[in-house]
Amino acid sequence: MKHSISAMLLGTALALGAAGGAVAQDKNIKIGVLTDNSGLYADLGGPGSTVAAQMAIEDSGLAAKGWKLDLISADHQNKPDIGSTIARQWIDVEKVDIFMDVLNSGVALAVNNIVKEKNSILIDTGAATSDLTNAQCSPNTIHWVYDTYMLANSTGQALVKAGGDTWYFLTADYAFGHALERDTAAVVVKSGGKVIGNVKHPLNTADFSSFLLQAQASKAKIIGMANAGGDTTNTIKQAAEFGVVSGGQKLAGLLLFITDVHSLGLKVAQGLNFTETFYWDLNDGTRAFSKRFSERMKNKAMPSMVQAGVYSGLLHYFKALEAMGGNPHDGAKVVAKMKEMPTDDPLFGKGTIRVDGRKLHPAYLFEVKKPEESKAPWDYYKLVGTTPGDQAFRPLSESACPLVKK
Repeated sequence: MKHSISAMLLGTALALGAAGGAVAQDKNIKIGVLTDNSGLYADLGGPGSTVAAQMAIEDSGLAAKGWKLDLISADHQNKPDIGSTIARQWIDVEKVDIFMDVLNSGVALAVNNIVKEKNSILIDTGAATSDLTNAQCSPNTIHWVYDTYMLANSTGQALVKAGGDTWYFLTADYAFGHALERDTAAVVVKSGGKVIGNVKHPLNTADFSSFLLQAQASKAKIIGMANAGGDTTNTIKQAAEFGVVSGGQKLAGLLLFITDVHSLGLKVAQGLNFTETFYWDLNDGTRAFSKRFSERMKNKAMPSMVQAGVYSGLLHYFKALEAMGGNPHDGAKVVAKMKEMPTDDPLFGKGTIRVDGRKLHPAYLFEVKKPEESKAPWDYYKLVGTTPGDQAFRPLSESACPLVKK
């Protein structure tokens, strides 16, 4: 009897060992790009994010090593309920391992919770809210490109130091706008400035006249635009019609993308200051990638920092899976491996991922060139200043993330 029990136990152990080996050798990956494919953020994420993901798959070289990589994409329409429904369907039915982009902070916060519950992975390159690595941080989420704390710290501080010490905020009325206004207002006050007032506008509104008139009447030196994409470009265009800047007030683009500058044109956008973590013309590595990306785009656009982040984030994810010898389909375990490994790619250079999920890399303060300064298509920026990665983002000492040990 003893002998047969020992044999059974040995057989069970061998079976478990074989199963464990099979898990380690699983080389199937399913990637989901959840983005705004048709709305006000489609140019800065949208189809371009899916192109960037496809380029990362090709450049990883994993297919030649026996890996099977599938890529799907969907439009969340900037609605958290639609984003949540897609996320659950993707995890439960489509067996998606990792969510990329997830533009729109309201959608990203909802998906962040689902990904944690289901032990999947979110590499957020599109949504800006700093809450993703603060109060709502998760062992399953990495915030890759930028966030509201960094934007506020870089642009807000620079403008107050340059004399813009009174502010009025024009804010998109949802999670992203609220977070960006909150974080920038804190920096303005800390830097010695004063917030005179604010007004909130609906997402994707066409008419900014009443909001701009209130901002103009405030006499604030700086009108902080806590919005993005089509909302920002519409604000700037209509501000020009109202003579806001010619009247002596300055518009602060708290979140501006190269696609916005392209849409506005240099004549309207010249002189705007803002912060980004990627620009296509920074160095040889960014230029080589961007040229390849542009060739694949129907409109020949250069990549935004969101799209660059999709490529960069996926490359690091693939490196982590390769180091693990296979895909365990265990989100928290893979994210932990990604945090262990230093990041290094041609678009963002060398960096690290902190315990709270914040990816660290430099932030660049840019100014839009005058039309006569631009020498070629998409030659739009001049570099004003650089903030090192370890100084650009919220210090861990100020973090409310439960993963950070105090």
